[in-house]
Amino acid sequence: MNAMTLRDIFYGVRRFGGAAFEGFNHLLWPAVCDWCRAGVLETDRRLCRDCWNELLECTSGDYCPGCGKDASKYAIIDGRCANCQSAKVNFDGIARAGVYDSVLRNLILAFKFQDRTELGGLLRELAESALQGSAFGEEIELFVPVPLHWRRRLERGYNQSHLICKGLAPAGRISTDLVRIRYTQRQWSLSPAKRRKNVAGAFAVRRGHNFSGKTICLVDDITTSHATLNECAKTLHAAGAGKVVACVVAVAAQDTY
Repeated sequence: MNAMTLRDIFYGVRRFGGAAFEGFNHLLWPAVCDWCRAGVLETDRRLCRDCWNELLECTSGDYCPGCGKDASKYAIIDGRCANCQSAKVNFDGIARAGVYDSVLRNLILAFKFQDRTELGGLLRELAESALQGSAFGEEIELFVPVPLHWRRRLERGYNQSHLICKGLAPAGRISTDLVRIRYTQRQWSLSPAKRRKNVAGAFAVRRGHNFSGKTICLVDDITTSHATLNECAKTLHAAGAGKVVACVVAVAAQDTY
């Protein structure tokens, strides 16, 4: 028996053994949907078919590249829809994965408030796809997660925006020099005007930051009225950033500014 035949037999046995192990493993611990826990095939990539269909409904459709709200591509003038042309938007563009609804909403809530950090991988993939489809993805020099106040960080145990950011940015291109210096009220129960007031002056940059002249991408899980993104972008521009864009997993409250 020559060496080639022995090698073929060896690799054949190894492939068979690997397949047998995977089958046995699936028999003992069947794959289930990350959200609804229904059984899934290994090829379904973490969600069942029903959840994937709902997720695709949330992540399809055109949106304004200026503010991220739903908008027909025929309603965009100079890169902005009618709503954001009349609103104050401090960032220079946005990439979104989808709208805050259905399965996408449930995944974000579980990731953010139920310690389901394993969902971060799927949310990062969605954000990365949005970024790749944006007009500014190749321009970004630094990624900056929207920061939590240290008290909120201790309460939650992690910054969900930082976890998403870690999957988006190449090594060495994440900056945590944007910090939240004031503990603020939770935004979800506030009107747009009160949201803006709530976060006004809540952010600062550390000494020795390297934002000067850079194209910065703010990363967050969700934006509603853009109050937080606007305040962060305002702070980064004041620190010398040349351009500030945003990447979010979901945009909520399509009629809210």
